[in-house]
Amino acid sequence: MTPLEKAHRFLDEVGDTTFFGKGRVPILGRDGVSLGFGLGMVEFAAPVPEVRGQVEQLCRSVETDDYLNRIPSVAKRVQSGGFHFHAKDDPPEVRERLFKWIRDTDCSLEMVMGRKIPALFARKHNGKDSEFYADLLSHLLKSKLKLGRRLVINIAERGKTTRNHVLELAMNKARERFTKNQDAAVISSEIVFNVQNPRTEPLLCVPDYLGWTVQRVFERGDTRYYDFVRERISLVLDLYDAEKYEGSRNYYTPRKPLTAENKIGPPVS
Repeated sequence: MTPLEKAHRFLDEVGDTTFFGKGRVPILGRDGVSLGFGLGMVEFAAPVPEVRGQVEQLCRSVETDDYLNRIPSVAKRVQSGGFHFHAKDDPPEVRERLFKWIRDTDCSLEMVMGRKIPALFARKHNGKDSEFYADLLSHLLKSKLKLGRRLVINIAERGKTTRNHVLELAMNKARERFTKNQDAAVISSEIVFNVQNPRTEPLLCVPDYLGWTVQRVFERGDTRYYDFVRERISLVLDLYDAEKYEGSRNYYTPRKPLTAENKIGPPVS
């Protein structure tokens, strides 16, 4: 049997899966708790070693820049084993370097955003973070089952959500969704998960940065960063926006972009 051609994707999350505080009181939008949670997966057109080398070079350029390496958040990472990009913590001067590289690089992000709706969380996900995460991830995996490749999903390690049983749950959900409309016999991909530390896999900074731009639209109505790299964001699925299900209006592309109107409103029960 001919081995399947190997392909890589790089995946990271934005937001958090927290719904409740002490006493099961909803705390969405408070105390740093996000209103939504999302997963973004990036594909690169060029060979992975080539693009990884480019990002590593960018990291070294920040490390050796005597203006940037004195910024506390940069210096701390340099001292703890080497600089790596992280959108939330990076100062504007550092973000600019990676954003311009992303804009000029042949890559694309597919993203699924999940609004955090407590009643839906209880009904659809049994109030479990693992089922919430797996539901979102299954939508990204479903469309990859017919690629005819050995697909390696390189995932940023983020605590309990990236444990093996959660990833397996997502894979099972993806197969279930696929076989509702198509014969299981046409599944031709082998999907494996490679959970990695973002400190040691430089390419995980790309879904981190691109996902961060999408998150800012949903959380703040801020489109500045998203608009800058919009051509690199091939698809955003606002998964639980039921009002736009008809006509698939909850799907967004560079030609039908997100706008400030996509900002998530006050939490609903």
